[in-house]
Amino acid sequence: MNLKPGFLEEYMRRHDAIWPELKTLLETSGIRDYSIFMDEETNILFGVQYLEGDNSSQDLGKNPLVQEWWGYMADIMETNPDNSPVSVNLEKVFHMD
Repeated sequence: MNLKPGFLEEYMRRHDAIWPELKTLLETSGIRDYSIFMDEETNILFGVQYLEGDNSSQDLGKNPLVQEWWGYMADIMETNPDNSPVSVNLEKVFHMD
């Protein structure tokens, strides 16, 4: 995902105050241990989350609450026409337990 330049503090502020109902939705969808990292040279955000069960976190984009969050974040992130964050799927090239 891509953060617009100069908005790191605002991005962090909004996530520090994540909506309780959104956090509950993520948890009940099986998302655990969710972290977002930032490369300050490129403004690229990299999210890592662990998912329990057979759900896909991509399915959450159909949820009206998630769509509302996207709208809330759209002014500080690069977004698609539906306000979803512009993102790139990454291929896992290494893993170690």
